[in-house]
Amino acid sequence: MAVGGVSLDSTPLTAINIGGKLTFSIIISCIVVASSGILFGYDLGVSGGVTTMAPFLQKFFPDILRKAAGTEANLYCVYDSQVLTLFTSSLYLAGLVSSLTASKVSAAFGRRNTILFGGILFLAGGAINGGAANIAMLILGRVLLGFGVGFTNQAAPLYLSEIAPPKWRGTIGTSFQFFLAIGVVVANCINYVAAKHAWGWRLSLGLAVFPAAVMTIGALLITDTPSSLVERGKIEQARKALRKVRGSSIDIELELEEVIKWTEVAKSVKQEPFKTIFKRNYRPQLVMAFAIPIFQQLSGINIVAFYSPNLFQSVGMGHEGALISAIILGVVNLTSIFISASIIDRFGRRFLFITGGIMMFVCLIAVSILLAVVTGVHGTNGVSKGNAILVLVLLCFYAAGFGWSWGPLTWLIPSEIFPVNIRSTGQSIAIGVQFILTFVLSQTFLTMLCHFKFGAFVFYAFWVAVMTLFIIFFLPETKGISLESMYTIWGKHWFWSRFVKGEDDQENHP
Repeated sequence: MAVGGVSLDSTPLTAINIGGKLTFSIIISCIVVASSGILFGYDLGVSGGVTTMAPFLQKFFPDILRKAAGTEANLYCVYDSQVLTLFTSSLYLAGLVSSLTASKVSAAFGRRNTILFGGILFLAGGAINGGAANIAMLILGRVLLGFGVGFTNQAAPLYLSEIAPPKWRGTIGTSFQFFLAIGVVVANCINYVAAKHAWGWRLSLGLAVFPAAVMTIGALLITDTPSSLVERGKIEQARKALRKVRGSSIDIELELEEVIKWTEVAKSVKQEPFKTIFKRNYRPQLVMAFAIPIFQQLSGINIVAFYSPNLFQSVGMGHEGALISAIILGVVNLTSIFISASIIDRFGRRFLFITGGIMMFVCLIAVSILLAVVTGVHGTNGVSKGNAILVLVLLCFYAAGFGWSWGPLTWLIPSEIFPVNIRSTGQSIAIGVQFILTFVLSQTFLTMLCHFKFGAFVFYAFWVAVMTLFIIFFLPETKGISLESMYTIWGKHWFWSRFVKGEDDQENHP
């Protein structure tokens, strides 16, 4: 069958006929690119810790300290401040804008250069935040950080999926979340040390420039992905890049021809990608691009991540105990991501999604019941140290379930299901949706915690149940399938096949 003058062979190109060796070049490139996750993770971790530091609150948010000193303070409402949440959530609004712009930037200038640009913006934002003299400087720094992570979060998962051999794509794709979790843990450790000093908040915010500088320098030393180079007409550079990442002993011509073929097919469709992606035959991918990041945010994890110090301090841990608890939570999450990465290409994506979802649901229900019994309906009763530790243990199991499933897979699935002509656009939509939900939830969580009290955890448990059922019924397995052959999974699915007309139809092909 021919489309746009290109002969299409519908035989899937699988891990069997693509070089599956992990070369030194792939490993180095993936470490550099995945380390951009540290930027986002560091910010998630540092924000919650800084907002519990008395010198920081005294300088920028003195009303919170006065509220905390009140004798009748409701433990759920101490940190309910819209200005404080704007400090945290302004980054995500900026990230939304830049992630949508990143689609065009990534297609025009390549994945690597988009990551490089994001690193420079993040570096500038970290420097401004570290030297902030007023709230305006804080917000400006956060906006630049947001622009930076918008670009890196859009381009990095694409880079990892495009450069990885199919049999290793799950492990390599989850490395972004692994580095993100490292960023969270490092930020929490820095907060713990910095909190002992009056100027500690400047250290915590300012040190964001270090991972940004390392990643930016590293990005200068790696090549772009073969798919991105072909998309921009740089065929010879793509051949060299593919030979470098697959190894000199592998015949890369078959894979290169496949990439060129699908790129030419994509270019033969003279339509704006943001219009193409809404065509009926791309409905399955589009639904996933919206649903998966929406569900990830409705799991409540980012709220737990950047408000965990506030949360633990509220339930009786004390300031130092709250920061240590946040570190423990981050380490548990990091460990579970490592385990997930080691088995994802053996057991598949669906297994991890479903088992992780069940674990998260049980833990959220348990936390809500515990807080309801201990703090009372109005949340005015104190929490003993033993019960506070029990909350920590339950949230650790919750974090493990997330790190096992929705953490890494939210980045992986959108980056691997789209055909080349709308891959960058689809990834931008997925990241944009994630930023929208993160902004809304981060702006409202402390208010929701104040009014819903323990019911906030029931709210998230409900959505975890819904999203687990969604995976069971609507997400086909993508394990071991090449990006160029990914269209075949939709034609075989009980529900999505009605949209794509069958796997051999030209409408399913890029």
